[in-house]
Amino acid sequence: MPLEGPARIVQTLTARGFNADREAVTLLAAQPDPAAALEQVLEDVPDETLVISAESVRQIVETTDTQTGDSTSLTATDDRVNQSDRKPRSARTQDSSNPVSDDRESHDPSISTPDVDRTGTDDRDHGADEPAGFERSGDVDERDVRIRGDMTGESTGTGAYRDFVSIFRDRLDRLQSKLSGRVNHRPASSIEGMPGGSDVAMIGLVNDVRSTASGHWLVELEDTTGTFPFLVMKDREYVDLVDELLRDEVIAMEGTLADDSGIAFVDSMYFPDVPRTREASTADRHVEAALISDVHVGSEEFMADAWNRFADWLHGEDAQHVEYLCIAGDMVEGVGVYPNQDEELDIVDIYEQYEAFNEFLKRVPGDLDIVMIPGNHDAVRLAEPQPGFDEHLRSIMSAHDPQIVSNPSTVELEGVSILMYHGVSLDEVIAELPAEKASYDEPHKAMYQLLKKRHVAPQFGGHTRLAPEERDYLVIDDVPDIFHTGHVHKLGFGKYHDVLAINSGCWQSQTDFQKSVNIDPDAGYAPIVDLQTLDVTVQKFS
Repeated sequence: MPLEGPARIVQTLTARGFNADREAVTLLAAQPDPAAALEQVLEDVPDETLVISAESVRQIVETTDTQTGDSTSLTATDDRVNQSDRKPRSARTQDSSNPVSDDRESHDPSISTPDVDRTGTDDRDHGADEPAGFERSGDVDERDVRIRGDMTGESTGTGAYRDFVSIFRDRLDRLQSKLSGRVNHRPASSIEGMPGGSDVAMIGLVNDVRSTASGHWLVELEDTTGTFPFLVMKDREYVDLVDELLRDEVIAMEGTLADDSGIAFVDSMYFPDVPRTREASTADRHVEAALISDVHVGSEEFMADAWNRFADWLHGEDAQHVEYLCIAGDMVEGVGVYPNQDEELDIVDIYEQYEAFNEFLKRVPGDLDIVMIPGNHDAVRLAEPQPGFDEHLRSIMSAHDPQIVSNPSTVELEGVSILMYHGVSLDEVIAELPAEKASYDEPHKAMYQLLKKRHVAPQFGGHTRLAPEERDYLVIDDVPDIFHTGHVHKLGFGKYHDVLAINSGCWQSQTDFQKSVNIDPDAGYAPIVDLQTLDVTVQKFS
């Protein structure tokens, strides 16, 4: 068996039913004869072993060296082993694609259908039949994965009153800083004491929005000193912005005080927004990331065949530049998420669902860097932000050693920042805003609204469950290069002020529950992003 570095080691281990620590793979690759060392480890490792550790490799190979008189050192010299925020694995060469026309709108980039077998369930050993000498492109030393905003283990909320006060103060402080350069704002208590006819400006949380008998709009803003009403006249050019407002988001308003100083007539309105002058960061080489979500293993409608075709494609030369896989929540179908869900389950035990998901995860190449966040169907708290999975579930989902972080989190891949958020608040945005500004058919437009508000779930107390914390982890402090969501099971992507927004569809065909609420899912699609250009190609596997 030819063995070209860590990629072939991982692929061989996967084909034999094993996972391995990164350091174990590095140690094997460092041996004078990696193929022989790997075969020795596979021969000597106990049958019940699931994950081959570095210590197991040391013990087995050192024992063999002692018996044969070989004094080969097993001390890892690769400094990548100890870098906590890098996970370099292997690489490939060559570029190939097979674009095929599709009957759905592709939003400019092409939707491709891979040339793979589409008949039935494929039970081959995935990962064992790549072309000889096949490797991923690029230099593994250039792999770079960094996580920002992971709040796993950082939750301090108790549900006490002070937690609610704290989260809104933090939200206002951080988003106010993004608006203060645009307006000369004053606190509500100061505005109340100003004479009629004065020019005023205020930054605050939207406390209420209501229409008047004359068809105008009254927007009440709140800051730490109190509240103040602003009247948006129905004949002003910016009145349509009122349709975009959600309670609890932070905005700025400028206007003129009425003669009695009891209200201000609005002249302009500002959102924290993404600066129009912003330029996205890109990778220094041709490297790609697959962005998917909503796998829903355990559902009767989970599309196992489509997933297997996706895994096969990732093992082929058409995917030679794909080195990263980002999964934005709902690995499994879960239990008790919606009424009568048990009637649509193929696997009724939640832990068995995760075990099955792990088996499907094993089918993708082991030389990918994988990052996962939870979703509302997963076995974590429903209230956002959602911490990453507990240690027991992490131990179950151990295939290929994924990085598991909170929802939301920002993952930086070779300098390209990807804000990963499962997307439950998209339901609320779509329900509250006009159809031309947010809809299920174009979910990326609802994502534009969250970028504009610089918050992934601004409305508190609605359908989206939000947890009070000392810090608002849902604020979009730093503008991402890519915004990746799921949840709504619809495919859509586009750019907003140079931010690539992608909702990645799902891997579950339509359930009876979805039929009852008129959801027609886009299932079996995998958006592939070129991190050097931020171009998108959608691969179709259904």
